[in-house]
Amino acid sequence: MKRHLLLRTMMLFAFLAPIAIQAQQITEDETEQPIVYPSFLPSDSMPDATKYLPAPPDTASMNYMNDWVQYNWGKSLRNTPRGQQAIFDDCMKTDSILKCFSLAAGRELSSEKTPAIFYLIERVTTAACDATMKAKESYKRKRPYVQFNESTLVPEEEASHLHSGSYPSSHSATGWAIALVLAELMPENQNAILKRGFEYGQSRVIAGYHYQSDVDLARLAGAAAIARLHADKGFQKAMKKAAKELKE
Repeated sequence: MKRHLLLRTMMLFAFLAPIAIQAQQITEDETEQPIVYPSFLPSDSMPDATKYLPAPPDTASMNYMNDWVQYNWGKSLRNTPRGQQAIFDDCMKTDSILKCFSLAAGRELSSEKTPAIFYLIERVTTAACDATMKAKESYKRKRPYVQFNESTLVPEEEASHLHSGSYPSSHSATGWAIALVLAELMPENQNAILKRGFEYGQSRVIAGYHYQSDVDLARLAGAAAIARLHADKGFQKAMKKAAKELKE
């Protein structure tokens, strides 16, 4: 009996050992090669949203009632073309974001066609996200799908967002910040670009990842990030290169 138990234990160890080693290698590789997102400025240089934005609405407030109404409005659009757009808007890779704005800009924006704009927007995205981080960490607001224990339009992202703060929305701050930059570079298309930037934020409500107040106040954070970047020489230089690229 003991011999059978010993044999089973040895077989189990032989089966699990490679898995454990593989998991350890993955962890070590991730530690040795952390993902570094390019930026114009250190994250601490961005305006602190806890200093100029109000706290998220209390669940007993009228503002929260509006959040609840808008959350249900978003759910009503999920099985429509607008819902499909919200799914596409979930991706924050730079080429995907530029594809979102290409129609509004009236031309293809991509790493191949417009490398100077790609360089610029990649760093603007980081700045806009950084402008929301301190508030997210401070308030740790539950996301609506967590609060109501419901599914979202992008279920594969739910686990990774489970414990991250909902307020303010990094996606929405990014969309609005990029819209401001592109509208400045292409004023002839500013209305369409700004509309697309607004829609990018609304997609987060439709997808179920954010309340309306998360999105509304995030646009202010995105604008604050752009105001800060305008004082940076690296950003100014990148804007000039992007403007020159559009004329070629």
